[in-house]
Amino acid sequence: MSDNKRLDRINKSSTACWVALACLVVPMFASYFFDDMFSTLSHIFQNPEMLQLGWDSADYGFYAGGYSFLCVCGGLVICGVLLDVFGVRIIGSVFVGLMIAGAAIVMTALLSGLAPDVTLTIAYIGCMLFGLGSEIAGVAVTRSIAKWFKGRNVALAMGLQLSIARLGTATAFIISPMLVAEKSAGEIYTLAETARPAMAGLAMLLAGGILWSIFVAMDARFDKDAGITRSRGTVKDEDKFRFSDILKVLTNPRFLMIALLCVFFYCCIISFKKFGTSIVIPRFGMDVDSAKWMITMIPFFTVLFTPLFGALVDKAGKATTWMITGAVLVLAAHLIMAFAPQGTAFYGYLAISLLGIGYSLVPSAMWPTVPKIIPEKNLGTAFSLIYWIQNMGMLLVPVFVGRIFRNMVTEAGNRIQEINAAVHAEFIFIGLGTAAVVIAALLISSSRRHPELEIDLPNKK
Repeated sequence: MSDNKRLDRINKSSTACWVALACLVVPMFASYFFDDMFSTLSHIFQNPEMLQLGWDSADYGFYAGGYSFLCVCGGLVICGVLLDVFGVRIIGSVFVGLMIAGAAIVMTALLSGLAPDVTLTIAYIGCMLFGLGSEIAGVAVTRSIAKWFKGRNVALAMGLQLSIARLGTATAFIISPMLVAEKSAGEIYTLAETARPAMAGLAMLLAGGILWSIFVAMDARFDKDAGITRSRGTVKDEDKFRFSDILKVLTNPRFLMIALLCVFFYCCIISFKKFGTSIVIPRFGMDVDSAKWMITMIPFFTVLFTPLFGALVDKAGKATTWMITGAVLVLAAHLIMAFAPQGTAFYGYLAISLLGIGYSLVPSAMWPTVPKIIPEKNLGTAFSLIYWIQNMGMLLVPVFVGRIFRNMVTEAGNRIQEINAAVHAEFIFIGLGTAAVVIAALLISSSRRHPELEIDLPNKK
């Protein structure tokens, strides 16, 4: 089917587009919740003697890095190719199921009562499966939005999806400390208490799986009504996927810049959130409850600003300008967290505000740019390759940060050690932020040299 006919079909189905988007955002909301369920509880792992689970900060960092292991080992690339070959309905459904299964394994491990090393191994395996399922499900969702909203408010739609997904993070930040109440010295966090966030996350993922199945039915009906078929024999030769397309994607300079910006930028935020309370509590002299709400500002800012910035990109363009602006804000935030006066909460709130705004700006402009530089038939592969590169950082950064806290905080309650560890962790994020700014500057230069790509033009036609 021609692009014009497909666009006409989508334009006549505005209500269906938004209903489809509503079905797509719930699995991502649940995924973000489950991934961040321990983020505002990270400080409890500094006192493993209080955990029946027996994990310390390094164990927690190891577990968190498991999300990216299979992704980095090639799972994302292989499965992204499968998305382009077999379509989002089949492959997306498989990996939504894998996401749910991985979460169930993690919850089972947390409740098992086995030795800490055994529990950690089982939870790591579950986190690996959950991570691969979540990333491919995310690719399927992004690819579906690009299809359903082509020629429409694609940046707004992607921005709404991101903001609602990140509302899952905000929900985890708020709900998890309520589910795992703070303990006094000498008290023990039981297995059941530690596993409560996982139970809540698994319930949300199951609900997301149901809504995903509704979207699959809608997408099949849409393709049928529009005369779109996945039958290999009826696809024009130039529209067929070829494995040589992977090399074309990887040798696209703009694609590589976006992929590198993605890994440096997202590690500055996603990996930071994993240890957010461990950093802001000692640096800004905060109690646990205040620190929880401070970190929760990050996703709340994105819920507010990501759709707004997405609509702005759709209407005004200038995507590369928004990308570098967001990267600079994130770098400034980490500089403040590392070097601001000790114990002054104002600087913490300022840094987190800048982080939240930057976290809204870059994705609002970055993700809608990919369909401009990559053919639609290769979008699944392209998004998967970006996530693959991103997950390399998400695999390693939590491990290094976790080791910083384990090696530098050797005495429970020693605030000097905790402050030093927080500052040294921030040095990692400052380096990543600097790299993100450099890559964004290169992307601006490339866009100006190649105006025919229309990277900085408005999305809405």
